[in-house]
Amino acid sequence: MKVAIVGATGMVGEVMLKVLAERNFPISKLLLVASERSKGKTLTFKGQPYTVITLEEALAEKPDLAIFSAGGETSLIWAPKFAAVGTTVVDNSSAWRMDPNIKLVVPEINANILTKKDKIIANPNCSTIQLVLVLAPLHKAYTMKRVVVSTYQSVSGTGVKAVQQMENEVAGIKAEMAYPYPIHRNALPHCDVFLENGYTKEEMKLAREPRKILGDDSFAITATAVRIPTSGGHSESVNVTFEQDFDLQELRRLLSETPGVVLQDNPDTNTYPMPIYAHDKDDVFVGRIRRDESQPNSLNMWIVADNLRKGAATNAVQIAEYLVGNKLL
Repeated sequence: MKVAIVGATGMVGEVMLKVLAERNFPISKLLLVASERSKGKTLTFKGQPYTVITLEEALAEKPDLAIFSAGGETSLIWAPKFAAVGTTVVDNSSAWRMDPNIKLVVPEINANILTKKDKIIANPNCSTIQLVLVLAPLHKAYTMKRVVVSTYQSVSGTGVKAVQQMENEVAGIKAEMAYPYPIHRNALPHCDVFLENGYTKEEMKLAREPRKILGDDSFAITATAVRIPTSGGHSESVNVTFEQDFDLQELRRLLSETPGVVLQDNPDTNTYPMPIYAHDKDDVFVGRIRRDESQPNSLNMWIVADNLRKGAATNAVQIAEYLVGNKLL
């Protein structure tokens, strides 16, 4: 299978190559693609050197699969061009997620909606993926009415410039800043750009994407997204109100049996999810599960995942694996 990785030199692109190698994804020819300024760079995959090529060169190769991690503007222009030559595109950007004609997929939840006709498939927002993996079984069992989520997102979600800003600040170096304020010893209630309604784009992604993935507009979601000085891993404080009451032990058992979810929930031993523990893992971790004593049928919990892996690269590769396994490519 001829596979193109678009945005191969970026943070997600690097993790994508790592995940493809780890999972031994079937590749007969690998095309590593980046912007014109990265053309000719050498990257390594499974111990072999590969020369970075441009989008035009990759398009001419008509790959079977292209995984895009190069930003929304690039995806809007180039994903349709690849689809037009028969390539199936799995896109990591926000460009296609809320397009009514494009599927938004978390494989454990809704991969079964994919068909051979889907030539552009959207990978959800990193914070959305970890949220819906936990919410999906709970919604099925108890029917959600309202979700309130506050995120604590790592600088790696912004990109390499933000990671560099934090490292520079820790080292006391004044240099280019990715954020309008220092991030070291700080917390910025500002993920992505602000919209006219006062929310950021990240917060609106969290409000809209879960309903599309779960195929249900009957519940409401509101979000506050905060950037914190961790180098990797996103955390979420989640409050859910259900139509039906629940038994906490049954609810914990339900989550412990959910594919892709790991229950870490024992206050007696200080066992709870943390970004430092989720680092370089593909699972979504959930803990601090407790009743909201201020509202009936309501629950509080804490969800953590590696935003570059399950939040981006791993989910995209899992989509590709589903396409291969079900002969949809």
